[in-house]
Amino acid sequence: MAAIAGDWLAPLSPEFKKPYYAALYRKVREEYSAGPVYPPADEIFRAFELTPLGSVKVVILGQDPYHGPGQAQGLCFSVRKGVEIPPSLVNIYQELHDDLGCRIPDHGCLEKWAGQGVLLLNTVLTVRAHQAASHRGIGWEQLTDAAIRAVETQDRPIVYLLWGRPAQEKRSLITNPEHLVLTAPHPSPLSAYRGFFGCRHFSRANAYLEAHGVSPVDWQIE
Repeated sequence: MAAIAGDWLAPLSPEFKKPYYAALYRKVREEYSAGPVYPPADEIFRAFELTPLGSVKVVILGQDPYHGPGQAQGLCFSVRKGVEIPPSLVNIYQELHDDLGCRIPDHGCLEKWAGQGVLLLNTVLTVRAHQAASHRGIGWEQLTDAAIRAVETQDRPIVYLLWGRPAQEKRSLITNPEHLVLTAPHPSPLSAYRGFFGCRHFSRANAYLEAHGVSPVDWQIE
């Protein structure tokens, strides 16, 4: 399993000493040894690698990684170039087009967002192949809650985009008055028409950042 480094290490290292993390580490190693698990082991903490804590300006919370071959790359909603764009990301792109006029890209890699301070964090960081939610409840949620709390202590403007019930359950962790929380239904085809479309979260996030002297996110994926 990859290591967490950089400025995430200080706030998250206390978690490594807790009993749940030792059990989580053993379980994850066993799962990778037993059969296909996604993302690749060296990309489990890619969200932290690409978006240092000190650069976070927007947080998007997903659930668990895509469970199909070659999809997951350690960033929520993102897939590798050359992989078919998943339905939820298709809907995210559609809302971006309707909200900001962004062109709809031909790939689903969101690394550009991560590089601008958009933390693309799943609340569960691994999944067994073809078995959605198979690694829920093994300890990841405690680690990612600690990551959310680390962001919450940053005294600068940050926007959270919480889409769907699982993400919105983390709302109680966010109390910093400098932080803006925006909620909407999940972009899944099952729920996008219930209020995700038309939520205008991307323009609202940028407006909040700019109003507080922070550079906006360039949401256009080339």
